[in-house]
Amino acid sequence: MNGGNLLANAVDFLCHLPFLTLCPMSDRLILTNARIPGYVGLQQLTIQDEVIISLQPQSSFTPADLLVLDLLGDWISFGGIDLQINGALGLAFPDLSFDTTSKLEAINQFLWQHGIDSYLPTLVTTSVENIQRSLSILATPSSHILGVHLEGPFLNPAKRGAHPAEYLLPLTLDSVKRVLGDYASVVKVMTLAPELDETGEVIPYLRSLGIIVSLGHSLATAAQAQHALDRGATMVTHAFNAMPPLHHREPGLLGAAIAHSQVRCGLIADGQHVSPIMMDILLRSSQYDQGVFLVSDALSPLGLPDGIYPWDTRQIEVTHGTARLLDGTLSGTTLPLLVGVQNLVKWGVCEVEQAIALATVAPRRAIGLPTDYIGQPAHLLRWHQSQSGELQWERLKSFEF
Repeated sequence: MNGGNLLANAVDFLCHLPFLTLCPMSDRLILTNARIPGYVGLQQLTIQDEVIISLQPQSSFTPADLLVLDLLGDWISFGGIDLQINGALGLAFPDLSFDTTSKLEAINQFLWQHGIDSYLPTLVTTSVENIQRSLSILATPSSHILGVHLEGPFLNPAKRGAHPAEYLLPLTLDSVKRVLGDYASVVKVMTLAPELDETGEVIPYLRSLGIIVSLGHSLATAAQAQHALDRGATMVTHAFNAMPPLHHREPGLLGAAIAHSQVRCGLIADGQHVSPIMMDILLRSSQYDQGVFLVSDALSPLGLPDGIYPWDTRQIEVTHGTARLLDGTLSGTTLPLLVGVQNLVKWGVCEVEQAIALATVAPRRAIGLPTDYIGQPAHLLRWHQSQSGELQWERLKSFEF
């Protein structure tokens, strides 16, 4: 296994493993001696027709007529869910058109190969016309796409980061309705700056449409943030970034969110957006995956080499996976989501179990997806930690089922 790379000849490899017992007449697979985030001790899963039908503590008895794969104490998890990703393979989601739908399918496959089961294409601040064109394309049902994360255009200009100022809009019901148009059902998450909502009507309206409200790109005080949380906001967009820092007398938006047990904070674990020390503080105070989930915040050069690339009407420079505008403004990353899991373990910020859960279980919980394994498709990742401490992963393939 090598950081998610596909095994070159997996079938032959598996058939020669001493711990794999094959029975051509069986339509079930039992995974034994597996560790699973959230479960104590070794577990065994039974899979039939590529669906998990049982999960129970490891038993010494295994029926002789079943296909058995011994995980030897490795970790098993769902695939990752990325709730904030701006593009890949050279395509930014705000630039989607009907001529680029084939590239969208290529992105789906690319992300699958990098351990991502599904994701929220994220539309950053742009014109209303661009937003609605992209929403119209992303409205087509897809097993990989869970909906859209609309990051803007209702952001505080003082905390807009790399978002273009000319497309920011006031946070009013009329503006929100104009941006959503006929595509409100496509939007799963909307990031907004709550202090801009002078009437207090926007968040309840968005919640009435089933849209999850995430607070970000904001100068909100703790009191303003608390007011937004009381009205139904439940997420924070890329914690620490584009918001005031934690302060002992004015805890701000992030402090209010951490203190609220029902709020989930997105976190970019690339080592550039947030210091590992601050990640440790956030994770400890938020009970790890109970209040935090990882996002990639990856930009369109994800999957491409370092270099200079177009980004709306501007350019970004990618160096060692970090993307910045040419004036030095941090704009995102080009590292896949699961690299964040590996980073957290490498930096000693949290244990393997917690790190895996942050990219697999926690994002599901944040948007209300099932986190129970039984009855779910067996789209599973196998994680192995080497003696040197390096964490690697691979997908369990359908031919094993």
